[in-house]
Amino acid sequence: MKKLSLFFALLLISKFAFAQDITEGTWYNEEKSGKIQFFKQGDKIFGKIVWLKDPNDNGKPRTDKENPDAKLKSRPLVGLVNLKNFSQTSKTTWEGGEVYDPKNGKTYSCKMTLSSPTRLDVRGFIGISIIGRTSHFTKAD
Repeated sequence: MKKLSLFFALLLISKFAFAQDITEGTWYNEEKSGKIQFFKQGDKIFGKIVWLKDPNDNGKPRTDKENPDAKLKSRPLVGLVNLKNFSQTSKTTWEGGEVYDPKNGKTYSCKMTLSSPTRLDVRGFIGISIIGRTSHFTKAD
């Protein structure tokens, strides 16, 4: 009986041991072509691109050329805040935000879930989360 109690205590501890503040460190996107740094602004979480594997396009910094707003097409991708307005709803979940995909210039509703200490599942969707796609970010440092 003692062993069983110890097992459940360790299971509970391990479940919450990986709950962390995602604003600590940087995260690779799924393709490992970029790094995202999360930060807090008030009670919300945001994420910005801080590194690109290929930062230049024809010798110049890559820009947001797929943006539907012509005025924003020339803004650099490095430094771009592309994850916005997330609220932490549990120790491992952030909801109510949006993700901007600079590859296609579209913005989606988004939910993030920390599935392990080194994996963050970022789900972008339109309307309801069933209709969407999940990217798996990995801890970079």
